[in-house]
Amino acid sequence: MKSATLFKPITEKLHHYLLEQPVIQADETTLNVLSEYKAKCYMWVYCTGSDSPNSNGIKNIVLYDYQNNRSGRCAVDYLADFQGTLQADGYSGYEQVNVELAGCMAHARRKFMDAKKAQPKNKSGRADWAISHIKKLYRIEKEIKPLTVDEKEVVREEKSKPLLEKLKQWLDKSAQQVLPKSAIGAAVNYARNQWSKLVRYADNGNIDIDNNRAERAIKPFVIGRKNWMFSSTSNGANASADLYSIIETAKANGLNPFNYVNYLLEELPKNPDDAEALMPWNVVLKDIV
Repeated sequence: MKSATLFKPITEKLHHYLLEQPVIQADETTLNVLSEYKAKCYMWVYCTGSDSPNSNGIKNIVLYDYQNNRSGRCAVDYLADFQGTLQADGYSGYEQVNVELAGCMAHARRKFMDAKKAQPKNKSGRADWAISHIKKLYRIEKEIKPLTVDEKEVVREEKSKPLLEKLKQWLDKSAQQVLPKSAIGAAVNYARNQWSKLVRYADNGNIDIDNNRAERAIKPFVIGRKNWMFSSTSNGANASADLYSIIETAKANGLNPFNYVNYLLEELPKNPDDAEALMPWNVVLKDIV
């Protein structure tokens, strides 16, 4: 893992660009670090843009950050100087970051899917109505995916906001009719508590309807963890964070990660202070694509 430290100029530059983007999506997952046996460690992920090359002007970045805890202070420190919108699930730790927060409709939908499982078999109920209604919001997002930021905002104003208002009225009414500790009650209360964040996307074309970009970004690490199981030390965990950041950002920019890593190993030692030319979006060599 010693070679991972060579990539620091790249990951530091990526971090700089990350903080300049209008929206950052975040998520976190557990990590077993043997030398930190008394602590519950986490790998945090922060990403912008999309999973594959695009032309919307937003850079595709995926950065992993190892921490030996899940305190919201981890996000506060990593996102210092960020002035855009942070999109995440309902974890309260993100509330500590002093920026505008956007919620995740996929998480809200997931709560209703759980409530649907708790309904009598072969019978529809409140959860079905909520799931169907949220599906309409996602259908709009699928239709406007290729549009510009301004065009998305126009469509959301016309089509999404009326649906969101109808959903809010239903939630408020349902909250008075269901048991708070029931599965449907938990789903309704989650959506109501997160509402101001869940609807944030409707006013900003840069914000997605959900946080799935970050959930997809952290999945390769979760899959890998099933194979290698743990990191021996915090140094190893930090090295893993750097390597995963390089690989996943390369993939998001349409590069072959193996070739890109080899290219960095060749070029970085020549001029470690000139990381700009080695950014994934600046690399155009045919043998890397």
